Amino acid sequence: MKRKNTKSKSAIRSPQSAIGNIPQSAIANPVLFVGAGPGDPELITVKGQKALMAADLVIFAGSLVPVALLQWMRPDATSLSSAAMDLDEIIETIAGARSSGQRVVRLHTGDPSLYGAIFEQMAELKKRDIPYKVIPGVTAAFAAAATLGIEFTLPEISQTLILTRMAGRTPVPESEDLKLLAKHRASMAIYLSITMIDEVADILADSYGPEAACAVVYRASQPEEKVIITCLKDLANKVRSAKITKQALIIVGQTLEVTAENLKYKSKLYDKNFKHEFRK
Repeated sequence: MKRKNTKSKSAIRSPQSAIGNIPQSAIANPVLFVGAGPGDPELITVKGQKALMAADLVIFAGSLVPVALLQWMRPDATSLSSAAMDLDEIIETIAGARSSGQRVVRLHTGDPSLYGAIFEQMAELKKRDIPYKVIPGVTAAFAAAATLGIEFTLPEISQTLILTRMAGRTPVPESEDLKLLAKHRASMAIYLSITMIDEVADILADSYGPEAACAVVYRASQPEEKVIITCLKDLANKVRSAKITKQALIIVGQTLEVTAENLKYKSKLYDKNFKHEFRK
């Protein structure tokens, strides 16, 4: 006889409540972690833009978030770059501002959940019983795809997109080593690794082939944007020639090699012979 489950639905915790976040209905003046998007001020979400317009204090990742994003702030609001601040200083500043009744936005580049180091900040806020919410943003990989005019997930070419990075001062789990991930030969966007371009190019060439197409997009969506489209055997030299040393995304995958002329496979979604509930 099966034992009856006596746990109520209220006992199931969401990821946010698991770290002690307060239910949205009970939040009063939460700290807002906002995704700034890839850099173009118009690529912030409407919700993120509204958060900036309402903020009294914006602490922005000054080494990555363009100052142009601050145009959405009120003239009487204050902005601080966190580029020279450590975790304790950031949290103390947030706590002090909020205790005086200010509305605080923590502005991160791209989407905060991706290489944003937000969880450690949220954990510190939880220790102080300071509520918070997260407003997602557009990550650089999607802005880069728009610039390149590609689709990461083409039918029968690639249905998987890997977002990853090389190990640097921040280690990477052994199971997520780039050599292992590259063996899938899926579409891949590699962050925070442009300074190791020689090693990256060699690793990718072993799995995708030295003639495989690849791209580098520097500061996607921003006025300074640069694009390199080449093959893996020439990638490192092209990056060095362009003097790209930071804020660049490396993209590889078979979808880069598909053009309007050689497209073979199309989605079932718009196939006139494919029936579904909206098209009988």
